[in-house]
Amino acid sequence: MWYISGSFLGDLRGRMSEEKRGFFGRLREKLSKTRESFVANVRGLFTGRTAIDDDLLEELEQILIQADIGVDTTLSIIEDMRKLAREQRVNNPDEFVSLLKEELITKLTPGDHTLNWKSYDGPHVTLIAGVNGSGKTTTTGKIAAKLKADGKSVMLGAADTFRAAAVEQLTIWSDRAGVPIIKHQDGADPAAVAFDAADAAVSRNIDCLLIDTAGRLHTKVNLMEELKKVQRVIAKRIPGAPHEVLLVLDATTGQNALQQARVFTEALNVSGIVLTKLDGTAKGGIAVAIQKQLGIPIKLIGVGEGIDDLQPFVAREFVEALFA
Repeated sequence: MWYISGSFLGDLRGRMSEEKRGFFGRLREKLSKTRESFVANVRGLFTGRTAIDDDLLEELEQILIQADIGVDTTLSIIEDMRKLAREQRVNNPDEFVSLLKEELITKLTPGDHTLNWKSYDGPHVTLIAGVNGSGKTTTTGKIAAKLKADGKSVMLGAADTFRAAAVEQLTIWSDRAGVPIIKHQDGADPAAVAFDAADAAVSRNIDCLLIDTAGRLHTKVNLMEELKKVQRVIAKRIPGAPHEVLLVLDATTGQNALQQARVFTEALNVSGIVLTKLDGTAKGGIAVAIQKQLGIPIKLIGVGEGIDDLQPFVAREFVEALFA
């Protein structure tokens, strides 16, 4: 477990530029499991070969599927690769790998990947959703600490009331980051917590309100209906809110993350994905599958436990670090 203190927040401000320069190196290191399996296998395709043919593309198809890129997305990539290789007369491994990199970047780029924490009519409200164990509450805390380090006033709303550990965990983050938190007793109505947090954020002229929502409720309560209710009550207190709905997905769960996302997107107007634990999986290709199949931009990625391991997602940097 790692801790954040007031002095750490001061250090964080001073280290921003250094961290930005060093993040590519850390990203490359943290993506090593995927690189050592996926990229190594791609490069190995050319052993004993002198031409890019259907057999090679068939083997690439298997490698992409094994990397959790997904069947539909893989077929789309293979078709594009076949066409581009023919048109550009690609006939050596380096050219082919460069072509694949550009294809992956193309698949990862669509949509607005930026996060704008400004609202011109009251607090900026971010709703953070995801199943328990995805890193949802930790992500909420990390975002709060980063925003506070950037000089913004931040408030947390502990609306994951059916899991006592979530409220306790968010309270610890509140203390570490030095930001206020609105919470009720265990088992309270999550929507009531969300409304009170929105009300308090307005009253105190807070810049950014982050609301951690439930990832699982008691069996008699429909989670998705509860999340819809939370979304509605926030909008009643702050018109236009929530301004961002971030869905936190655990990369190590692979295709299960996609299934989770589809359920959540039926209930919430998800504006962005936070993909966590990319350092813990050899199947980092799930990022491509999520972007392509859901059509929702990945906005943040987590590649470790440290606060500086949660970073904005940039498609080209991600792919370059993977192949570096």
